[in-house]
Amino acid sequence: MNQTDSARTRLAIALALAAVVFVIEAAASIFANSLALLAEAFHVLIDLVALGIAFVAVWLAARPPTERRSFGLLRLEILATVLNTVLLLVVATIVLIEGLRRFSEPFSVDSRLVLAAASVGLASNLVSVFLLRNAHRSLVVRAAYLDVVSDLVGSAAVIASALAAIVFARLLADTFAAFLVVALIVPRAWSLLREALDVLLEATPRDVEVDEIRRHIAACAGVRELHDLHVWTITSGVNVLSAHVVVAPDADHEAVLDDLQRCLSGDFAIEHLTFQLETEGRERAERASHR
Repeated sequence: MNQTDSARTRLAIALALAAVVFVIEAAASIFANSLALLAEAFHVLIDLVALGIAFVAVWLAARPPTERRSFGLLRLEILATVLNTVLLLVVATIVLIEGLRRFSEPFSVDSRLVLAAASVGLASNLVSVFLLRNAHRSLVVRAAYLDVVSDLVGSAAVIASALAAIVFARLLADTFAAFLVVALIVPRAWSLLREALDVLLEATPRDVEVDEIRRHIAACAGVRELHDLHVWTITSGVNVLSAHVVVAPDADHEAVLDDLQRCLSGDFAIEHLTFQLETEGRERAERASHR
């Protein structure tokens, strides 16, 4: 079994576990009147969406490129991540509003039912974390992995709130546990959303220093100048660079290209390199045409 098949199998198992846990926790939250368990059930639902998206994205990303889609469907995982994080933020807002309402209205919680359901969720999350621990290099799978990890903490918080209610009769512990789940959702969702939007906006990858690239290119033999340098990301781990490089009149173009390829491939995390080699006359003419 290759790495892609292994990732799909692990994602499929984690997906099935999340589906079972969501049904259990959602039903239990209604009967137990537990906001914390409801928040955790929604969190698991987002896990379910994230894992489903990751499974489909891994499958589609393995399909070969076509003439119309020269990079295949690699960017699908970025669109999937945006959808996932927006859903996370919506759920967090709903839970926060309901939690604030409960401070002013009386409520009761069946904490023993909450404890049983959250324990099932905790066990499922432990299995999923184990399954996905080596399969989170791509952004969409990493998003699903981080969802499960934070859900593990959320399940532990719900269990703690249920024990506090059973032992110390602290009903508000359920509401505070719900707020903790929200606190787990928002920063992670916002970070992933920013990263995914950067990819969609073709921003320079955060781990790539453009000035350093300029220095490396300028240091290559035969290079006089460079302009129109662009670095962007197709999907997580697939960075692309294009640049116009002005070379000396007597430069061996093939040797310059080989030097540039060796230089940037070895020192920078860039998957695809495209260089347009130009003479000084050509560069001046191009600049004039852009005015």
